[in-house]
Amino acid sequence: MNRMFAIVEREMRKFFRSPTLMIMSLMMPILQLLIMGNAFGGKIVGARVAVVDYDKGPQALKIREGFDSIAVNIKTFTTVNYTDENKAREDVRTGKIDGAVIIPMQYSRRVYSNDAPRIGFVVDNSDQFTSGSLEGEMQALVTALSAPAIQPRVANSIALEIVELYPYVGYMKFLLPACIALAMYISVMIGGGMLYIDDKARGVHEGYLVTPITRLELVMGLNLAGSIKAILSGICLTVIGSLMAGLGIIFHPEVLLELLCLIVGTSIAFNGMMFLFMVRVEDPLTPRAMFGVLNLLLFYPSGAMYPIHAFPAWLRAIAIIDPFTYCVHGFKAILLKDGGFAAIQFDLFFLFTFGIGTLLIATPLFKRTL
Repeated sequence: MNRMFAIVEREMRKFFRSPTLMIMSLMMPILQLLIMGNAFGGKIVGARVAVVDYDKGPQALKIREGFDSIAVNIKTFTTVNYTDENKAREDVRTGKIDGAVIIPMQYSRRVYSNDAPRIGFVVDNSDQFTSGSLEGEMQALVTALSAPAIQPRVANSIALEIVELYPYVGYMKFLLPACIALAMYISVMIGGGMLYIDDKARGVHEGYLVTPITRLELVMGLNLAGSIKAILSGICLTVIGSLMAGLGIIFHPEVLLELLCLIVGTSIAFNGMMFLFMVRVEDPLTPRAMFGVLNLLLFYPSGAMYPIHAFPAWLRAIAIIDPFTYCVHGFKAILLKDGGFAAIQFDLFFLFTFGIGTLLIATPLFKRTL
């Protein structure tokens, strides 16, 4: 144990003597949380929609009043008056406006005579997010206009009542579990895998060979040091990110214990995986080339950005064996849902099993020779 802890002490001293390395391993996930959390997932505000009114009747006026209400309250879009439908279509196509509403002639008469009144809506569907928001607002407005002035005493239609289990989850809160996982991965990659290969390239590894330290002690020491670095990184980003996202749940003692268990399991899984990848690598450029590829293969299939149920079968198979999947799921279950230990039992089991299993495979592959 003394020889193993000597390796741990050496690695931690080297880590704390490189504050730039420590800061950079945290800055990228924090910046990602700050920028992407505010850049993505927001509501559309200030879109421009053209209105071509060929009717100019009282029912067309009701539509305009609905548009004014949207512009004043939720501010999804504002309207611009057009007199030519073709001009409006062309401006939608060229991107000068985001949509165009066409109120046809005789629209008010058709409403009063119940003669299938219709409103046209031209939208730029190359931007699915903007077009979807505009279509949703337009559909809600049409539904309100179609409602009868006098409601029947007995409801004759099926109604859907939605019960939301959790408060509104902003995109920054949704992105926080992914950023914590990414911070720990970067810490393991930079503070573990790359440093070990650099030590081998500089000949530091040769110093271990003249000591009585065994292969198992060397492997355990290196991995324990890497796990400690990842744990510190995970704790820091969990606290900082939760405060940035406004999650006060981290101040509950039980939640802190759940988060700590998940952070430890994630650090062991990530460190064991990276050590298995790097155990036979000799060239210090190899881990740097692998960094982007592994990030692509591990981070995005985890469900951090998009639900796994939408993936094709081959990508879903990658997600099943990806430790990122269980890390992200666990952090979501605790930070966003307060699910308790029952919600993360399988995540913890997989992470610890995966980490220990990869270390057991990597240990006999480790060369205690030149």
